[in-house]
Amino acid sequence: MIAADLGGAAEAYLGVECSFTGRRWLGPDLERERRTEALVQATRLAPALCSVLARAEVPPEEVDAYLAPSLRALLPDPMRLRDMEAAADRLIVALDRRERIAVFADYDVDGGASAALLLTWLRAMGRDATLYIPDRIDEGYGPNAAAMAALAADHALIVCVDCGTLSHEPIAAARRADVLVVDHHLGAETLPPALAVVNPNRQDESGELGHLCAAGVVFLLLVELNRRLRHRGTEGPDLMAMLDLVALATVADVAPLIGVNRAFVRQGLKIMAGRQRPGLVALADVARIDRPPNPYHLGFVLGPRVNAGGRIGAADLGARLLATPDPAEATRLAAQLDTLNAERRAIEAAVRDEALAQAERRGTDGPLAWAAGEDWHPGVIGIVAARLKEATNRPAVVIALDGTEGKGSGRSVGGVDLGAAVHRLATEGFLVRGGGHRMAAGLTVARDRLDAAMARLAELLARQGAGLGGAADLRLDGLLLPGAATPDLVEALDCAGPFGQGAPAPRFALPALQIREARRVGERHLRLRVGDTTGPALDAIAFGAFDTALGPALERAGATRVHLAGRIELNSWGGSNRVQLRLDDAAPA
Repeated sequence: MIAADLGGAAEAYLGVECSFTGRRWLGPDLERERRTEALVQATRLAPALCSVLARAEVPPEEVDAYLAPSLRALLPDPMRLRDMEAAADRLIVALDRRERIAVFADYDVDGGASAALLLTWLRAMGRDATLYIPDRIDEGYGPNAAAMAALAADHALIVCVDCGTLSHEPIAAARRADVLVVDHHLGAETLPPALAVVNPNRQDESGELGHLCAAGVVFLLLVELNRRLRHRGTEGPDLMAMLDLVALATVADVAPLIGVNRAFVRQGLKIMAGRQRPGLVALADVARIDRPPNPYHLGFVLGPRVNAGGRIGAADLGARLLATPDPAEATRLAAQLDTLNAERRAIEAAVRDEALAQAERRGTDGPLAWAAGEDWHPGVIGIVAARLKEATNRPAVVIALDGTEGKGSGRSVGGVDLGAAVHRLATEGFLVRGGGHRMAAGLTVARDRLDAAMARLAELLARQGAGLGGAADLRLDGLLLPGAATPDLVEALDCAGPFGQGAPAPRFALPALQIREARRVGERHLRLRVGDTTGPALDAIAFGAFDTALGPALERAGATRVHLAGRIELNSWGGSNRVQLRLDDAAPA
């Protein structure tokens, strides 16, 4: 582990030990600076771009391919996954025999997108399928015995997507049907009694494709199905047109944007910009997205709305929206989801405030931040866990207590496998049940075992290094002068994306600038014009600045020089593109 990965071991960048928001700044370590310089010498690309490439450890000879990720070059052979052959064969048989097929999916974005991929492919092949998504509160996550038995009575084949890997008893209950599992959640030592379990995170897989979300695994299954159709002289559906769903699921499920996931998201955003899928068009319109979508839109605008049905409404609304070919139905479903999302935000705000206060009283300097409360809505605890993680820079778990049990949801930070820790916690008997993947997990815990379970989870996470980085650390990719912040540089940095989980958006320090103008935007935001003595001014925007000490401090700064930290982006207004700094933090120079 390099020194810069340990919050207290590296020298503060620009000497900023405590910024206006109380954060310590950390910059690239010496080894990364050497890699950056080597890339500048070999490629003649901008140092800022080379710093981002060095962070990703891209060697000079692979820079061109990295900046233009090709699905053809990065897509793995589906047959590398165990049980892929059995799953593809069984689906082809179901098509040939015109058997009834049911798709059982999780209620989140990944589950909805996975179901929509399969439903869209089957519809293109002239087959309709039954969609079943369990109710979050009444049925809980994943297959349950009653639902599986009922589906098996009327269907010859059940395909479980984004769930099922740990569902031994429910799958056994589907005795009259064959069951396929297409999933990505961490598997146990034994697999359920399904005909096939296609999952890169099975215990007997290499883990090389473990970064795929469920929709990515479903896409590989469809690639293999199309390949088999071609061998029979039949042309399968256009899979490139389905990458919008894979991109949405990859970002919303916080899958790391590495390997083929980069190509999935890059190509999927292009497909989405073409506005061909009625559900995503309607959702973008109701969310007032007036520009080509980017990863932010997927994770924070579209994703939450797709999720809203599973959280506080009808569980299948999101999947139905993504799968429908009918624009009128899409408009109606998008409006429902937008309304539910507004209700969800209000519920979330109340739970978030209570959870943050509780976690702070308990202490947030350890390896785990957690909170538990009565009457907290189970549909928002995952979002609140994400907020708690962001506030503390620690893995976080939030639990809704009801009677003798609590249902919890957890979110992790980079480098810490929360799903594996929760799975071990369940096998050790601390939980009623639990599982997940690296960045997210779900669990059920007995009320009288809550404190012991959280203590043991903290111990397991500490062994992975959770809590070593300071909650106030702000990581920067290097220095940038205002004159270097050009539209060409923004476009070049975009080529190193997409950015998200596992690949943070580039954030730079702009040293010793003067604030030439500062004005409030609404009650919470601050717009600035900043510059040095030699070049033109640069626009900056600090969203939510007055929710923290940042806004008041910058208003008082006057002519005093300050260091700024943030991300550069293009602001399109009046037909022209101007660079602006999206300000994250500032400190006295």
